[in-house]
Amino acid sequence: MPVDLRSDTVTRPDDQMVAAMSAAEVGDDVLDRDPTMRALEARTAHLLGTADALWVPSGTMGNLIAMALHLQRGDRFLAPRGAHVLTHELGSAAWLAGGMPEALPWDAGPGRPPADTVRAHTGAGTRFDALRTTLLCLENTHNGAGGVVIPPHEHAQLAAAARDGGLRVHLDGARIWNAAIALGVPPAALTVGVDTVQACLSKGLGAPVGSVVAGSTEFIAEARRTRKMLGGGVRQGGVLAAAGIVALDRIDELAEDHDKATRLAEGLAELGWDVTPPQTNIVLVTVPDVRLALARLEDSGVLAVPMEGRLRFVTHRNVSKSDVEEVLHRLGRS
Repeated sequence: MPVDLRSDTVTRPDDQMVAAMSAAEVGDDVLDRDPTMRALEARTAHLLGTADALWVPSGTMGNLIAMALHLQRGDRFLAPRGAHVLTHELGSAAWLAGGMPEALPWDAGPGRPPADTVRAHTGAGTRFDALRTTLLCLENTHNGAGGVVIPPHEHAQLAAAARDGGLRVHLDGARIWNAAIALGVPPAALTVGVDTVQACLSKGLGAPVGSVVAGSTEFIAEARRTRKMLGGGVRQGGVLAAAGIVALDRIDELAEDHDKATRLAEGLAELGWDVTPPQTNIVLVTVPDVRLALARLEDSGVLAVPMEGRLRFVTHRNVSKSDVEEVLHRLGRS
């Protein structure tokens, strides 16, 4: 059987999660609010240090809702080069939210612009037709840079620079749980100074569907309306929210995925692969020809994906330590 390291989105709900979904108390979330969904939203808001939260079907929708409410059409928003909102959300920030994207270079390290770069891009010109910059989008962990983390002090500096320039701040925290585990801090320590944050439940935590977008009470009231406009209003959503509640009990287990990624990286390096040491659960490998390398991997029963001109391997709860050793064994003989 292939060992699937394409993404931590391939995780499947286990028996405990399926049982929780089956037994969930439900209601019509569009009409009266679903009780299990409200319980999930309250818990994630607490973990993220915000006043309230809203369940959404996907992280892409969560990011889009935040950007649609933060931006007016034609506003410029800033994001680190290779950010998910720039490269993997099909241009929805421009198409639906009406924002003009500006990619910031990684002058402070992989996936991280320095605060001075943010300051250099803030402010509007004196002409009425000057481009107006109103939003900074951060990403923690940064997927395209290999799951790297922004530590709390750097995050605070970036948020402060945005604030000083009159910008709002949205955090794409699809893997904020991984960042918190890697840094040994609560997730709320990584949301200081942001207006909104999106966090995913269906990656390493193992829920089959769902993310949350979180922020102020006023923001969530508007976000709920926007979710409905986008077709994200669900009925008996507690069936899905119950999986998210179980997922939140497993945040500490992400450390095991990080350990598996470290072992995979070390083993690949021993086999002569050009590996970037991982900080979380994503391993990037530089190869001469990505297409040929992917074909070689598939022939060996190992699944990966291309990322920023390299190969990306992602460890997750459905890949065991013995699976990682099997991958290294297969590649060692191929």
